[in-house]
Amino acid sequence: MTTCIIVDDEQHAIDVLEHYVKQIPSLQLLASFTNPLRALELLNREKVDLLFLDIQMPEISGLDFIRAIQGRSKVILTTAYSEFVTEGFELEVEDYLLKPIPFPRFIKAVQRIQSTSPSAEPSAADITVDDYFFVKTELKGKMLRINFKDIDYIESMKNYVAIHHNGIKTMALLTMKDLEERLPAAHFLRIHRSFIIAVDKITAIEGNTVLLRNIREGILLGETYRPAFLEKMRGKMLQ
Repeated sequence: MTTCIIVDDEQHAIDVLEHYVKQIPSLQLLASFTNPLRALELLNREKVDLLFLDIQMPEISGLDFIRAIQGRSKVILTTAYSEFVTEGFELEVEDYLLKPIPFPRFIKAVQRIQSTSPSAEPSAADITVDDYFFVKTELKGKMLRINFKDIDYIESMKNYVAIHHNGIKTMALLTMKDLEERLPAAHFLRIHRSFIIAVDKITAIEGNTVLLRNIREGILLGETYRPAFLEKMRGKMLQ
């Protein structure tokens, strides 16, 4: 179990991170602070494995906070300002997350830290809490179980999403963000504003089109999502 605290002077930023932490059973949130000086008091009393730390704070900056704790805890910086990246890594922070922080990117940062910890449990098992979810269908009172392994891709359709699974399409009153946060990042990836795909269903990549097993039409790869997609695929490519 990795103990952690959140330090950010904006409560809405804390709310997001608290929600993320709750999705990962191997993280134990000890406390959240809008006042970094209160967080320092806690660190003087207790050992904390990991800090999620903002940079721009009125009482003391995140960088000065890191200097004050002298390496007693690992640090992931969470900020809206990219100009502090170099200085942050000079202070040996573990990772640097730019707001708004996508949940898959948050998971990746946590996995990296836990994989280097001597007492770390297998991170994939920790983060994949279950392998299915239920959605409301068009029939009143009916909930349909959808297994992660059966999903081919998910398509945004205005106020609904279409979940394509086992050769059928299920309409659900959800947002792409809801599903992106719910699906295990190791197996699903958003490749377009309107599409999330199951990574293990990919059969080919043709230019800006991703082909999936048993799906006749290719899925468009959006320019915004291309770098993250290629990074994920890079480890599977033979040059």
